[in-house]
Amino acid sequence: MTKEHEAAHGARSRGSVSSEYPADRFDSVQSTSRVGAHRVTAQPRVTWHFVLGGLIGAAILTTIGIVGVTIAGSAGTLPIQSPGSSAPGAPKVQPAINAEATVAVLDGTSTEGTLAQAVATTVTAEKWGTIILAVPAATADVEISAVFYSEPENNAAALGLAEKLGGVSTYLNTDYAENNADLVILLGSDYAGPGKPGN
Repeated sequence: MTKEHEAAHGARSRGSVSSEYPADRFDSVQSTSRVGAHRVTAQPRVTWHFVLGGLIGAAILTTIGIVGVTIAGSAGTLPIQSPGSSAPGAPKVQPAINAEATVAVLDGTSTEGTLAQAVATTVTAEKWGTIILAVPAATADVEISAVFYSEPENNAAALGLAEKLGGVSTYLNTDYAENNADLVILLGSDYAGPGKPGN
């Protein structure tokens, strides 16, 4: 078959195909350089509407919080108490010397019990209590003097004795209960009350 015959045969074949099927939109596609379209999913954008809404919401919540705290006032606050302080409304315990209260004197200084003996002598002479013990403490480096009591009913006697000893502190504490005394005087390097040499 010559080239002319092949060309004629091809033209007839294309013509017969086009006559068998009706024309559709793909038969008249315009030729362009763009072959396909690649679509990208659009990402959501934060617009000023969302930002403004967030700011308004924060302002409303802040205002509600401030108003709530102002209205509540101090109704929701808890009183802060220091250790050993009396509860609000409870009568204040007055210092009172109890000559029958048993007293142990522990010397926490480097005097090896000499100061304890001197203070014990003063307590007995002044009838501030009944001495049952006057010895060196477990350590000789105590800095702060105090009167300890393990039973709440001895609070007044502890305050009274502490006052007579120059205003030392008092503590409700069971650390010295092993001495079997109502009151325990712990002498430290700061002690400057009665019984100290030179006083």
